[in-house]
Order: sequence, then structure tokens, then C-alpha cells
Amino acid sequence: MDHDLSNRPADKRAGLARWLAGKDCTDCWKAAREGDGTGKEEWLAAKRAEEQQAAAAWAQQFQMPPLDGPAKALDWGERSRHQLVSAAYTALVSEGSWDEADWAELEEKVRTVTRAGWWIDQRDAEALDLPELLDAATDDDRGTENPFR
Repeated sequence: MDHDLSNRPADKRAGLARWLAGKDCTDCWKAAREGDGTGKEEWLAAKRAEEQQAAAAWAQQFQMPPLDGPAKALDWGERSRHQLVSAAYTALVSEGSWDEADWAELEEKVRTVTRAGWWIDQRDAEALDLPELLDAATDDDRGTENPFR
């Protein structure tokens, strides 16, 4: 399927094109689901389980602390943290100008934000915004990552 990327900012087109290249078009996705007998709910549950497993393995590998919050938010928070931090690594280090020392400093800030709700709130943030978001969340002048709790 063809996609018109002209409405995207120039610096966002390559990333979107790369993402789209790895995805089935809507019609292909529906056909694949119908062909294997998997309904949308079953597919979504399997996808969430796969994402949760990847997030748990990542958290263990990089020694991320467990998140705090309501039990129903913990898994979602872990998936959100994993996805945003992984995307930020790609954008800042793999495709950007950061070196591993820069990343290690940011990774330490990631470890200090343990509220699942914060990560859920950031789930739609741009990967390149993660340093600024973490600076705001860990600003010592505010005294807490969440002044409203």
C-alpha cells in the first residue's frame, strides 16, 4: 500500500517510512487474522503478552527497578517504559550523535522514575523528547516526580 508522507515533517519521514515498511497494510493484517482464525481480541491479548515478555526481559537485562502503582497499571507501565526507552536509544545513540556515556547518564535517570503512571502518560511521547521529560520528572527543585499525588 502506498502512503503519502508529504504531510509529515521532513525529519520524521524516514522513521515513519521504516516503520511502515515493517508493517502489513490494514487489508493484509485483516486477511492474516481471518486466515488463522484469530479474532481481534485474541490477537491483541497475544500481542500484549509478547510485549510484556519483551519488557520484562529488557528490565532484567538492564537492571531496571520494578514500577510502583496500581496492580492493573504495572504491566502497561512496564511496556510503555520499555517501548519509549528503546525508541530513545535508537533515536539518540544508534541513529543519533550520542555515545554510550551520554546514554548511561540518561539510563540512570530512567531508573529513578518508578511510577507506572508516569510512563503510561509518556507512552505517546517522541523518543527524542525523553531526556527533557526525564529532566522534568527528576527536577530536584520540584522535590518529587509527581507533585499531585
